[in-house]
Amino acid sequence: MRAIAVYCGASHGVSPRYAQAARELAAQLVDHHIPLVYGGGNVGLMGVIADEVLRLGGDVTGVIPRALVEREVGHAGLTRLFVVKDMHERKAMMADLSDGFIAMPGGMGTLEELFEMLTWSQLGIHSKPVGLLNVDGFYDRLIDFVAHQRDEGFVRQQHAALMMSESDPAALVGRLQAAFAAVPPVHGNPDLR
Repeated sequence: MRAIAVYCGASHGVSPRYAQAARELAAQLVDHHIPLVYGGGNVGLMGVIADEVLRLGGDVTGVIPRALVEREVGHAGLTRLFVVKDMHERKAMMADLSDGFIAMPGGMGTLEELFEMLTWSQLGIHSKPVGLLNVDGFYDRLIDFVAHQRDEGFVRQQHAALMMSESDPAALVGRLQAAFAAVPPVHGNPDLR
């Protein structure tokens, strides 16, 4: 895989397990020679995963909108950092640079990025795998809600299945790699974005 984009919080959250999982995911990426693409911040779980990938000798690309450079404290020590115009450009660039996506625990922005990538997959804009790192059941209610959407006829089963979930970083990276190998990514028409 060329790279995996990781979406996660600009805060650490309440549980120390979130930061621990970020470090474990970083180790898996480095062990599998998969560069990290992320939101470019130096705070919260974003900073934890970026710092750990760098500490382990891995490659990190950050993509951050100009307006968030100060708020998310743009990370100055990355392999490369792109400062872009806005959130739309950030998400498009992160998607273009990555062959898969992982959502760790995070807030509204993490969910928005996760569901945009799932929607793009559903619409055939890309065929890149999307996964949840479900640390200590953080995403259990979201997984249940998507099942509810499916049961109520708003989400097809094959589209609900696009959202892979694992609690173990090694298992999740393995599933993304297997899904990527099974279906080469389709780089969608940029006009559809």
